[in-house]
Amino acid sequence: MIQLQHIPKMIRAQREHRFGDFAILKADLLGAKANDAIAPQLTSVIGYYPPIDLDALLQLPQDSFGYAYAQHMNTNQLTPIHVSPALDEVARRNVFALRYAVTHDIFHVLLGFDTSYAGEIGVLAFAVEQGYSEGQKFALTLAKLIYPILAPGQRQAIAANVKTGQAIAKQADFLLGYRFEDHWHEPLEIVKAQLRLDGIKN
Repeated sequence: MIQLQHIPKMIRAQREHRFGDFAILKADLLGAKANDAIAPQLTSVIGYYPPIDLDALLQLPQDSFGYAYAQHMNTNQLTPIHVSPALDEVARRNVFALRYAVTHDIFHVLLGFDTSYAGEIGVLAFAVEQGYSEGQKFALTLAKLIYPILAPGQRQAIAANVKTGQAIAKQADFLLGYRFEDHWHEPLEIVKAQLRLDGIKN
């Protein structure tokens, strides 16, 4: 069901540069939700969205998961998703909308995909193969058509990354329900091994 009441809240969030709030409201507005089959695997992250401090993560050892994530964010001039306490009800009701928005850039780090069109489609193909949401299947179909037009020089990489993302998803643990933020201090390679992402190069 489309949540039209979110529209004025989205406009306000955009004006106030609360991009985390905007992202979750947009997803909820459009009816993005988890597949019923995976919903039980998300119970551990219901209401879980601890703030992410990039400066603090950069103080961790350089081989740590948190440091690698903070470096990725800074290199690509990205800001972690933060959600206002006022949206706690939405966050709890639609845990998929929140969790995928929060973890998207974490997936880039763990899966070894950059932020180009080819990299983005690799992450999306991974999410589709792990069965997160029906809506993502349509998004992937659309991306396969549009991304090669937007970035003709990446055609081969786009096609290759779809296959790579799907292959990684089949070997990996279910990532969306994992509390990544509890493991910032651990070595990146250890976290990847725990999630059966061994051998993926960053």
